[in-house]
Amino acid sequence: MAEKQRLLALDVLRGITIAGMITVNNPGSWGHIFAPLEHAEWNGCTPTDLVFPFFMFVMGVAMYISYRKYDFRLTAQTFGKLCYRLLMILLVAYGLSLISRLLRGIYADDFWEYMKGWLPNMRLTGVFPRLGLTSFFGGLLLLTFKPKNIPWVAAVILVAYCLLIALTNSFECTADNVIARFDLALLGDDHLYHLTNEAGERVPLDPEGLLSTIPCFAHVLIGAYAGKLIMSVEDKWQKVNRLFIMGTILMFAAFLLDYAFPINKKIWSASYVLLTCGLASNLLALLIWIIDICGKKRWSVFFESFGANPLFIYCLSALFVYLMGAIRFTFNGEPCNPWSFYYKYCMVPLFGDTLGSLGSALTLVALMWCIAHPLYRKRIYIKI
Repeated sequence: MAEKQRLLALDVLRGITIAGMITVNNPGSWGHIFAPLEHAEWNGCTPTDLVFPFFMFVMGVAMYISYRKYDFRLTAQTFGKLCYRLLMILLVAYGLSLISRLLRGIYADDFWEYMKGWLPNMRLTGVFPRLGLTSFFGGLLLLTFKPKNIPWVAAVILVAYCLLIALTNSFECTADNVIARFDLALLGDDHLYHLTNEAGERVPLDPEGLLSTIPCFAHVLIGAYAGKLIMSVEDKWQKVNRLFIMGTILMFAAFLLDYAFPINKKIWSASYVLLTCGLASNLLALLIWIIDICGKKRWSVFFESFGANPLFIYCLSALFVYLMGAIRFTFNGEPCNPWSFYYKYCMVPLFGDTLGSLGSALTLVALMWCIAHPLYRKRIYIKI
């Protein structure tokens, strides 16, 4: 029973992050985004900038629990599991990209000519590829160096990344940034996301690029260490205390490091890793206190439903928006699709442009919950 209660808090935190990811990725209008759902333009951190790293932290905790039964040994079986998960996540990522292209191609003058441009222009990076690479290499490091050495491995990764950024003076969003140069050389301009800097220049600096994925390995390892802290003791108060202590130390370290290496999601700076891991650790401690110690569980069912099938529900939300965007019609002389129609003619009259945009995103979250909850109730788990 104790183990199930511990896992419940983790499922809730995972569900919170997935609900957050769906919300921030699907506003009613990208021109009217609710302020807390905006990413920081460069340095800094908004509530939206916490969602993706929180999921990575949770992934690290779950990874520790999963590989504990294998005694953290790198064997053919555990290596196969890592490879299988990487392959599955990449297939899902590029499968979603292909579906999006197919649906947009319906309205192209020459469908096949339009589809020919998919591979030459496909973005090779993104949320799912980063999750796949982080899961693979983070797991590989965990199984190679063992849990007791996790803090040292994470520290080496972050120190090395800080030195790389400092020695190349890569603190600004420019084409000279080492992250932009590395990804451009390896992947090519057509396969990268481009940011616009203060000078109005489009820079091939991908927020989910390859080089900036390296500190994400430390992110997962810190999450795994949090898993070690909570799974190595039975007393619930000890779990909470350990997580709060770790989270507080990481947050203070992040704010101190921010003076030299600013908190920045776009380059996934070391201070950003420490801050988000610290906040995630504290939130997990808070959830264990609320759920396990205070016994307040009824509120958590909403997020548990998302946490049971997180990546499946996230993919489903993306597919839904793709499909809505592919259904086009004219209303009042303006081109529309069901998603833009719902925002403009249902949400905006009720709540205005900005809150209406938030309302559209929350509507999608509610719709996805109507699918996630029955799966959760029937104990159907669709793993990706």
